[in-house]
Amino acid sequence: MANFTLDDVRQRTYKARDAWWTVLLVDPLAARLVKVTANRTNITPNQLTVGAMVLGLGAGACFLVGTWPYLLLGALLYHLSFTLDCMDGKIARLKGNGSVFGAWLDYIFDRIRVLACAIALMAGQYLITGDVAYVWTAVAVVFLDMLRYMDALETYKVRAQMRAKLNATRLEAQELELAARRLRGEDVTAVSEELRAAEGALRGDPEADLEDRVLGEQPTHQVLQQGFHEKFPWYARIRPFLARTRIRPHLFSGIEFQMGVFVVAPVLAAAVPGAIIPTTAVAGAGLLAFELVIIYKFWLSTRDYGRSLAKLEGKVAALRAELPEQVHYSHSA
Repeated sequence: MANFTLDDVRQRTYKARDAWWTVLLVDPLAARLVKVTANRTNITPNQLTVGAMVLGLGAGACFLVGTWPYLLLGALLYHLSFTLDCMDGKIARLKGNGSVFGAWLDYIFDRIRVLACAIALMAGQYLITGDVAYVWTAVAVVFLDMLRYMDALETYKVRAQMRAKLNATRLEAQELELAARRLRGEDVTAVSEELRAAEGALRGDPEADLEDRVLGEQPTHQVLQQGFHEKFPWYARIRPFLARTRIRPHLFSGIEFQMGVFVVAPVLAAAVPGAIIPTTAVAGAGLLAFELVIIYKFWLSTRDYGRSLAKLEGKVAALRAELPEQVHYSHSA
């Protein structure tokens, strides 16, 4: 058997930046369970993913009953399901036994769990009260969960496309600049200001990079996207605190939305009947507000991209005009 310590688990599995719900309410328990699981069992990440799915469906079954004891039990099962869902990734990072199929399975089961629990929670309350508002609330929960994932996937894809385009144009400009300098007999080791600026623009989103990095990895030296930094200089002052606590500035993400709907709302409804819809509305409003912030940051980054690309393309055009035709042909080949 392995002999991982709790510090090993933290350094090798804790994300450098994570949701506050995970940091404060999941990781302390999940880390200890991961230590025991990794050292004393041969349980795989995929098995944990299936276990999380089973607990999630169990939560849905409790929600469907709809009475206050089952609402409390459903909330507990959902939180435990999410804890297991966090454990599968931690085990994969700790033991190096993750897989592409495992990542796919985790994603699909997450979506099924949200769909099943949303329908079950609202259906249970509809059967008890007859209030059709619960039906529309279920639709809203499923829509918001789908919206945030579509937004995240599309933003990631477009960012990758922008970086690829910038990188290709920068490399072309660099090659043409070196050729021009050779023709002039100038130093070919220096890099022009435009190319240095382009390298800065190619850097990824620092917040997303931190979420992909674990504590034990060395941080990459990256700057905030220029547009957002200029408009919100106060963020640079709170960033060190957020980095120390591992809490990401996106304070109401999909995780907090899920927990608001499937943990907080059922617990409140067990004490105050009718609390599910207003609690879900607050959670949805929080999710939408922070998604708008992400969209705004993305819009600023597209403006930075447009300016950087225009400068690079202008430099390429100027260098092409300066160089002989055979140099153009050599580069394109």
